[in-house]
Amino acid sequence: MSTLLYRIGKAAYIHPWRFITAWLLAVAALAASLTAFPMHLGNEIRIDGTPAQQVIDDLAERLPEASGGQGIIAFRAPDGQRVDTPAGRRALLAAVDAVYRSEHVIDARTVLAAEAAKGQNSALVRAMTAFPAGSGPAPLTADAQAVPGMLVSEDGTAALFTFQFDVQTFELPTGTVDQTVEAAAHAVEGSGLTAYPSSTMVQVPEVVGAGEIIGVLVAAAVLVVTLGSVISAGLPLLSAFLGVGTGVGGALALSHLMQIHSLTVVLALMLGLAVGIDYALFIVNRQRRLILDQRLTAHEATGRAVGTAGNAVLFAGATVVIALVALLVIDITLLSTMALAAAATVILVVAASLTFLPALLGLAGERVCGPRARRTVSTRAAAHPVATSWARLLVRRRHVVAPAAVVVALALTVPGLSMRLGLPAGEAYDVGTPQRTSYEIVESSFGKGYNGPLIVSATSVSAQPIDTGDLAGLAGDLDRLDGVTTVALAGMDTSGRTAILTVIPDGGPNDESTADLVRAIRDRTGDGAAARHLTVGVTGFAALAIDISDRLADVLPVYLGVVLTLSLLVLLLVFRSVLVPVKATLGFLLSVAATFGVTTAVFQWGWLQDLLGMDATTPVLSILPIIATGVLYGLAMDYQVFLVSSMREARVHGRHGHDAVIHGYAQASRVVVAAAVIMTAVFAGFVFNTDPMIKQFGLALAAGIVVDAFLIRLTLVPALMAAFGDAAWNLPGPLARLLPDLDIEGDRLAGHLTRATPDAPPARQPAGAGTV
Repeated sequence: MSTLLYRIGKAAYIHPWRFITAWLLAVAALAASLTAFPMHLGNEIRIDGTPAQQVIDDLAERLPEASGGQGIIAFRAPDGQRVDTPAGRRALLAAVDAVYRSEHVIDARTVLAAEAAKGQNSALVRAMTAFPAGSGPAPLTADAQAVPGMLVSEDGTAALFTFQFDVQTFELPTGTVDQTVEAAAHAVEGSGLTAYPSSTMVQVPEVVGAGEIIGVLVAAAVLVVTLGSVISAGLPLLSAFLGVGTGVGGALALSHLMQIHSLTVVLALMLGLAVGIDYALFIVNRQRRLILDQRLTAHEATGRAVGTAGNAVLFAGATVVIALVALLVIDITLLSTMALAAAATVILVVAASLTFLPALLGLAGERVCGPRARRTVSTRAAAHPVATSWARLLVRRRHVVAPAAVVVALALTVPGLSMRLGLPAGEAYDVGTPQRTSYEIVESSFGKGYNGPLIVSATSVSAQPIDTGDLAGLAGDLDRLDGVTTVALAGMDTSGRTAILTVIPDGGPNDESTADLVRAIRDRTGDGAAARHLTVGVTGFAALAIDISDRLADVLPVYLGVVLTLSLLVLLLVFRSVLVPVKATLGFLLSVAATFGVTTAVFQWGWLQDLLGMDATTPVLSILPIIATGVLYGLAMDYQVFLVSSMREARVHGRHGHDAVIHGYAQASRVVVAAAVIMTAVFAGFVFNTDPMIKQFGLALAAGIVVDAFLIRLTLVPALMAAFGDAAWNLPGPLARLLPDLDIEGDRLAGHLTRATPDAPPARQPAGAGTV
């Protein structure tokens, strides 16, 4: 493989425009696809087969009009005023008209009018007549009739409008939700009222903002410092942008054929940028060192860099892809889609690093290392004095450093013991955002439960309509449960066999009391429902959060077992050692546990929230632990391979014991530190995103990189390697004969080329490749 990559690197250098044109054609094809087919991204976290999701699916069959996405808009009057003044009422009615005229919104007024015209022949009318009157906010009225979906708070300072789309939110054309909100906001202009959409009205979150841009700028600055020139630093960025653009563009292009969650695109973007910049950095740094240390031409150095460092990049990328694709064993569609999109992006980023990047190096020619860099290179710089001194300290104090690193990692895991999984509600959004303001208005004016109502379905076990007395009895049973504010009839199918009840809990959507209420509805209504010949199910935000969290908590150990097994096998092949894979795998476990602890401390305990611009605690996103485990495994193995393989190389070249550890550490640590800082900067940029799910992913991955790279790989690993000494590389004879020698770093290629006469530089330099 090293020889093939060497030839590819040299070919791309000599014929850069052939490779660049091929990539640009791929980008053009993606752009054409995105132009021809509209994108459909969603923000719904769905896991098929859970009880709450099954209720939604059943209702979609029996009451299609009730199966679409829900819209919620809160209206607030200015301080000291009311929303139900004559002017306020006119504005609210205008907003209702505007929303119901919007595309894909079901006009509840028309539906209710049609049912009312049937009189007692309507199952809904009969049920409404017999249903007990509930307590709670009064509806807005017009011509002595209640306006469907519009409630006015008891103090008159706010109104809450709930309506239904005809399809799920992710199925709506892009921009539909925003247009609906704008229609409502425009209708109340001039009245003093202000409209605020809830978090359910976020169709596609903002992916790239100021924080993300700052993260990339920090990465660019690190590249300039590490590589020593703007030209050298710019090439990894261009390569990463191309790989990420094609990967994310491909995911977006497929969104019109299948459901794509917005987090799928975000994860592909985050991971692609981070590994894309890092992988290109490894290759450009190797090319630069070959030019400066061995005085090779840029042409020859490019081929060797792609053949050696590129081989390690290929392995590192394959490791990340394997960890992501392993998520498919969990058999959860959402996770599989996210994993495949991220894995495809990593594959494209690796391909860009091995083909597009050497083509760019061909355009740059000898300018990648100018005369000043060639003149100022020194033996002292090549000796890495700072890294060498630090490595000697770690080796000398290994019996203190290793236990201390483990203690710090274990301390960071403590908050994770109380980690509670869930889904972010409006309270998790930043202060001042419409979603957060809407949540606060509803909580203060209506009650916490109105931010997360529960939906209870009741279906007759026979072919006959539900008896209205039985339905009223079920409502009474629900109303008597602890933690219930009110119960209301929300709808009924035309046959009268299925009814929908809305249960408003006392607590908010992420409160423990609401979770307890969901469990109580499932546990305590069974006997009563059976006696009334009904089957009862419950769904809603809290019910979905419970079921999703339970399902993912059940499969996390399975996935972790798969990842750990892969880790041991892959590292056994790479390092031809037993102790090194075991040590690396245990270090990964510490990294993941510490990452969960830091994430819990920040989002659930409230640590560092002022620094990060947050002011509310929230559960950890249900899908985060399992996704973060896969991503961090791949990235941790990257650092493990680049660092420890350098120690192995030093040992192969005649150094032993502590000397091999120190020399290998000094040679590899500078680029590993740069790569870790770049990844941390890219991930940390997403912490300041307004979307709470993106925010949690950004912090978890940034924290994971800091812990794994700096605490585990750059501190604990060299201390343990020094403690083990040469015994770390022992491999039983039968295994040694069985395992292939993979030569990840391309040492055999480098040795062969060093012994042979280097190829002469090409007679024709690419355009613009002259020396400066």
